[in-house]
Amino acid sequence: MLFKPFSYWFLSKKDKAFSDTLYSVVGIFPKNISLYKQAFRHTSVAKEIKNGVKDSYERLEFLGDAILGSVIAHYFFSKFPVKDEGYLTKMRSRMVSRTYLNQLSVKMGIHKFIELKGDLGRSVYGDVLEALIGAIYLDKGYRKTRNFVILNIVQNYVNLEELINTETDFKSKLIEISQKEKIVLEFKSEEIGVKNGNKIYNATMYLNGKIETIGTGFSKKNAEQEAAKIYFEKKDNHKA
Repeated sequence: MLFKPFSYWFLSKKDKAFSDTLYSVVGIFPKNISLYKQAFRHTSVAKEIKNGVKDSYERLEFLGDAILGSVIAHYFFSKFPVKDEGYLTKMRSRMVSRTYLNQLSVKMGIHKFIELKGDLGRSVYGDVLEALIGAIYLDKGYRKTRNFVILNIVQNYVNLEELINTETDFKSKLIEISQKEKIVLEFKSEEIGVKNGNKIYNATMYLNGKIETIGTGFSKKNAEQEAAKIYFEKKDNHKA
């Protein structure tokens, strides 16, 4: 028999439908449904709470990012007992990269829950997945959150062999190369405009003081990743 929390029976018809749909996708019935609604609410449709802080997913994303990193670090530490720190760091970075989390969000169907104005593409999908993890942690605790990450995400949707052979964190790769070759790497980011209520950033990448590429994204982090990705694509094109 399917167990539903006591609070479920006091929900509105609309919230029961949300709770049932959420369970069908992630296998969890929420106790505090407001946390999960917030986890899917983009800043473009969020209301201000106090001092400019909105009831969007951003704070939950911050929390979920930390929880996910901790769970994945422990998982890889146990999964690969003879691998060194560098290998474990690289695997964790690939797993929690924005590109990979965006893909996982789509595979799991989580992206369908997002509330936002306009079309931001996949740029927010991974953010919402992290926010969901933050909501589960606050609602259910660390143990159930860890089980959700390992059993629902890693075992069902992550192909470890594919992950091992896939590069997604281009900025970290570039930092590693620049340190080995003693090249001065620098990113300078600036806000260049607003689209559908969301800030857009340009990140200019410099190598030894010379401009190499410029990336664009809805956050400084995404713009820097895009700039690094473009750099490697340019190098590959020159080789071809």
